[in-house]
Amino acid sequence: MKIGIFDSGLGGLVITKACIKALPEYDYVYYGDTKNLPYGEKTSGQILSLTIEAMKFLISQKCALIIIACNTATSIALRYLQQRFLPAYAPDVKILGVVIPTVEAATAVNGKRIGVVATSVTVQSHIYEAELRKINPDLPVEEVAAPKLVPAIENNDFAVAEKLAAEYASEFHEIDNLILGCTHYPLVKEFFRKALPDNVNIISQDELIGAKLQDYLERHLEIDITLSRNHDYRFLVSDLNEHYQKVAASLFPDIPVCEIEAHA
Repeated sequence: MKIGIFDSGLGGLVITKACIKALPEYDYVYYGDTKNLPYGEKTSGQILSLTIEAMKFLISQKCALIIIACNTATSIALRYLQQRFLPAYAPDVKILGVVIPTVEAATAVNGKRIGVVATSVTVQSHIYEAELRKINPDLPVEEVAAPKLVPAIENNDFAVAEKLAAEYASEFHEIDNLILGCTHYPLVKEFFRKALPDNVNIISQDELIGAKLQDYLERHLEIDITLSRNHDYRFLVSDLNEHYQKVAASLFPDIPVCEIEAHA
């Protein structure tokens, strides 16, 4: 059985790289739904439907543990998938999101005011604010939606992305920690660091998910023993063009990305 990683586009490859760096011996299947990106501007119903189809596909690829690397899909679909979908469809499979590990990392750092930059849907769900307040009910949380940032990153327009990051960063007031609440944002984290005061700590998911996955498997040996270890990595997308190939090659020069119609 394999570890599956899902994202709405190619941003999740950054998370995949972090996981492979931490646990290279395991077998991974990455699926990016590039045909339907960006998820951040879709309706909740559309996001849930697309995410369910992606889960069915990764389960068909013999994934026993699936990480939803998409914050938008996590905020909308994770609870339904865990409580309703898996018990009926694949009770032995586990699906994890990226929000809780990120919140744990953010609250482990001393901070008095946390900012969250994310897609419109993630911000509208207030999932980060809710989870942060579960740990610290009095914690001030500022959320800023960044609807134009993912399209700029996916289009490889980093000059525009830098300007957008500066604009979105300017909307925060006296924060000391900033959660980058989208798996595309690690690709532009230096732009946020440049735009914010030096005392602001940037919490980027590529820097924490690898260790969180390792910790999870150490605590859940019943899952770990089912996972194969052949250093086998497959990267699949629902739509492949020359640009996506270049982006993927910049992260994984030796591993091809293949287009596939993701029906279980």
